[in-house]
Amino acid sequence: MTYRTLPVASGRRTLAVVARQVRAAGRVGAAAVAASVAANACVLAGPWALGLLVDAVTEGAGPRGVLVPAAVIAGAALAGGVLSALESVLLARTGETVLARLREAVMRRAMRLPEEELSRLAPGDLLSRVGDDVAETSQVVRERAPMVLTSLVLVVMALSGMTALDWRLGLAGACALPVQALALRWYLPKSAPMYARQRAQLGDRAQALVGTLQGAATVDAYRLRERRTALIAERSAAARDTEVGVFRLFTRFIGGMNAAEFVGLAAVLSVGFWLVAADAATVGAATAAALLFHRLFDPFGALLTSFDDVQSAGASLARIAGVLDLPEPPEPDEPARPAHAGVEVRGAVHRYEGGPTVLDGVDLEVAPGERVAVVGASGAGKTTLARAVAGGIALAGGGVLVGGAPVDRVPRDVLRRHVVLVSQEAHVFSGTLADNVRIADPGAGDDRVLEALEAVGARAWALGLPDGIATAVGENGMRLTADRAQLLALARLVLADPPVAVLDEASAEAGSAGARNLERAALAATEGRTALVVAHRLPQAVEADRVVVMEAGRIVESGPHEDLVARGGRYAELWRAWSDGRT
Repeated sequence: MTYRTLPVASGRRTLAVVARQVRAAGRVGAAAVAASVAANACVLAGPWALGLLVDAVTEGAGPRGVLVPAAVIAGAALAGGVLSALESVLLARTGETVLARLREAVMRRAMRLPEEELSRLAPGDLLSRVGDDVAETSQVVRERAPMVLTSLVLVVMALSGMTALDWRLGLAGACALPVQALALRWYLPKSAPMYARQRAQLGDRAQALVGTLQGAATVDAYRLRERRTALIAERSAAARDTEVGVFRLFTRFIGGMNAAEFVGLAAVLSVGFWLVAADAATVGAATAAALLFHRLFDPFGALLTSFDDVQSAGASLARIAGVLDLPEPPEPDEPARPAHAGVEVRGAVHRYEGGPTVLDGVDLEVAPGERVAVVGASGAGKTTLARAVAGGIALAGGGVLVGGAPVDRVPRDVLRRHVVLVSQEAHVFSGTLADNVRIADPGAGDDRVLEALEAVGARAWALGLPDGIATAVGENGMRLTADRAQLLALARLVLADPPVAVLDEASAEAGSAGARNLERAALAATEGRTALVVAHRLPQAVEADRVVVMEAGRIVESGPHEDLVARGGRYAELWRAWSDGRT
């Protein structure tokens, strides 16, 4: 299968996504900006009061003229500390809220992708976006965003304060801006593509790592360790070389920033000396202007040195926003609702990515409450048929009706309640055993969870665990065997209580003893429901009301088990081979 990568959003689209999330933060974000303005006003009050103090000493003012500016400096320092702490808290809360909503939006959008499309995405690319990219952005929000906002506000207020002292002092301080602008104009066009390339290279590295780990058995079997290790090393080296290249650019950029600070301070001191000599400004005003500009060294440095992290976070945000740009699965223009528990497949045709035909004109009708087993050799089209009935894939031709309603016209939430698919890949989430069953119905109490477990014969086992159904399972708890994980999946089916159940080789991953238990559990879980069972083991077909035999994407036989065995056709051959093998 050829995997594809997710799109990357444009700069304008990324800003729009972030702005929408910031607006959603509401009053907390506005309060953070207000606290930043107030805190920086306190920071700038110090140089202004010191200028007044210089003038007071120069003019020979009394103790009051000296004590008042000194008190202002002390009070501003105390208030600035409190306001800075408040600003940090509010900014952290705003940033984390925005990030949490972005992460949730990305996961929600990825999980709403059609199953067939999701399976074609490169796992490493998707994992790096919800992992590395979110982590990179989160770090910048925590460590850099408060500093960037504070620096921006301080720069604007300091230049405004210098202009208020004397417009010529403000103009002198602004002389640093053209030098900084030239440095940025040189740096940004060169670094932005490198950051975007680095984020993509990290995704390629993650894909190589994930692919190697997922195919570890194949790597060992075909002695591919050296080749796969070399591939991972190659992609890691590519990301490293890009990072080194960006750092070289950044060091040259910092040199330009130092030159800008020199030009600006020299201009302020020169203009201040000239104004004082011409009696156009006081020594205190010139001193305050020089101190205000000096106060800009740190915020200018913070802003410009933050471009390294901000650029990287911007590239990550563009990749995150790219997931949100994926088109939403369209809701049906004329929604329909199933009227009963029957299933009908009409002329179903399907192929994957322009490959060979997997379903070739399949017609099948399952009456309400009927249990139909689908058997056949690997590649016959059984799983594709099952997923088409469950609405997991869009057929290339023909259609599927559930309860008389076309699947593509049934709203997704309605379809998920009407048809539940249980595959052989039963995932156990990290959490309690009860929560794993409750996935099917989050509002279910423990009594209903126990009833569902009892229906599939797992109540005694569950209650025998160290903490009963409150026992932690999954990655951070007890690891369950394949058959017990499948029992949880069948218990979810019982708790969901859908009219139609589709079982896709639900006992394939268990051993022989476990498979027999699962077959009994599957039979109990589908009792009273319309059931389409892809049978990995032929005893499942014996229990069915009807058996459908598939071959090369077509239904070649259909009927009860006994009739098909007596007919001596393809199913009889399969049953004979199964019986001989079992013996």
